[in-house]
Amino acid sequence: MSGSVRGEAPGGVDIHTPNPARIYDYMLGGKDNFAADRDAAEQIVRVFPESREGARRNREFLGNAVRYLAAEVGIRQFVDIGAGLPTQKNVHQVAHAVAPDARTVYVDNDPVVCVHGRALLASTATVAMIDGDVRKPEDIHAKVSQTRLIDWDQPVGLLMMALLHFVDEPYEHVARLRDMVAPGSHLVITHLTMTEDRSHDTERLRHIYSTASVPLVPRSREEITQLFGDFEQLDMNLFLPSYLVKRMAPLGAGGVARKPGPAAFSAAPKSA
Repeated sequence: MSGSVRGEAPGGVDIHTPNPARIYDYMLGGKDNFAADRDAAEQIVRVFPESREGARRNREFLGNAVRYLAAEVGIRQFVDIGAGLPTQKNVHQVAHAVAPDARTVYVDNDPVVCVHGRALLASTATVAMIDGDVRKPEDIHAKVSQTRLIDWDQPVGLLMMALLHFVDEPYEHVARLRDMVAPGSHLVITHLTMTEDRSHDTERLRHIYSTASVPLVPRSREEITQLFGDFEQLDMNLFLPSYLVKRMAPLGAGGVARKPGPAAFSAAPKSA
């Protein structure tokens, strides 16, 4: 499930400036990228040789988290903010393998991502793609509601994968999103880390991304943990083996956390 823009230049697209979504696509072996993205990705690999595996493990973690939430928790609706370009084993595909009635809304502020997403998902009634920015939580809430796929009064799987290290001050925005979801909802985050022993490499990584369309803001594990607020953290071993978590620690960290309180599940959104 991947379109192709390699060698093509859609109208209004700056193919000379590296783009995080297209860099990630290249790391995963996709074709939705240009020469500038591939060059930046290769520079990143030279600084962090584990980054290619990191992209794959990030995707593995996402799939495992969605599968767990659908199969073990019973969540039937997912909002993926900063979804990026469609690739293999997308959120709705993983969720549908467990529950065909699961509903997914993808959110991204990149026009190219939105165009690709809408084109590829147009025939899937339980999936939608909207233009939204994590820095505008109320706008996301309103646009997601307009799809009539998500009932915010029911538990939601709220996903922010490899997104928040591209936001200067994400804490207030994420806190507002946490407030918007019902008890029993789960927040899934992955984030680039800043560790003392790899600080020089991380600074080089920031320099590479300075040529891209967004800044890069790595954070410590403690700072990443703060993004979950008072949500209850789940054991990471449910989603990735501990040896992988340890191996990827210099590059990234993340988690899955539950909003406290009793959860009331229903099979469909009230507005449907």
